[in-house]
Amino acid sequence: MTEALIVRGLNKTFAKPAVSNLDLTVHAGELYALLGPNGAGKTTTLRMVAGLTQPDSGEISVFGIDARKDPSAAKAVTAWAPDEAMIYDRLTPLEYLEFVAGLWNVDPAVAKTRAEQLLAQLGLAEEAQRRCEGFSRGMKQKVALAGALIHDPKLLILDEPLTGLDAGAARLVKDMLQARVDAGGTVILTTHILEVAERMADRIGIIAGGRLLAEGRMDELRAQTGGATGDSTLEDLFLQLTAESQPA
Repeated sequence: MTEALIVRGLNKTFAKPAVSNLDLTVHAGELYALLGPNGAGKTTTLRMVAGLTQPDSGEISVFGIDARKDPSAAKAVTAWAPDEAMIYDRLTPLEYLEFVAGLWNVDPAVAKTRAEQLLAQLGLAEEAQRRCEGFSRGMKQKVALAGALIHDPKLLILDEPLTGLDAGAARLVKDMLQARVDAGGTVILTTHILEVAERMADRIGIIAGGRLLAEGRMDELRAQTGGATGDSTLEDLFLQLTAESQPA
């Protein structure tokens, strides 16, 4: 099985350890949900994978590319969308997407077609020529997602992608992510909406204190959690595992 991401012995300390000797594996063509309480190290981990934060030690391999030795090659096949959309308010969605595509050296004709398709899929076609400064948070999130997808990355990393979205917009994003995985793409996301992770994710990793507590499909998570039953929900498993990780 091809591995989209392999992390081994990853460490990062700020004022205190944020990620501690973390190991995790994401298979190509799956949607992987990385879950944990606030301050668990999820965002720090994903920022290191995306090449935005340098680890203190450890290994990161993205589709066989050593991300620490060849960060440019790893970034070329990866996209990152944070929970707070970072776009240029003075640009229209179409201008923004064409700008981002240019940074990735995407052919202008291809970029224009792809941008129009992405905006249509996200329900933003009618806003394509309107400046982003007047957009709601949810609309900006969708523009940022389109920007992450414009160069057709093999690995898409999303930090709380449903933040600020109403029910209709959230459904559009979930459908797009599922379609991408169905087509062979790989998605890693964080979310505090455990029902979404349970329903959408092929596999789930649960971390706390910068350490991986459990990883796998729902049946595998149940097997790794003492006292879990076949009826245990992800919420049950999550609360039990994270409670057990707290110091006495």
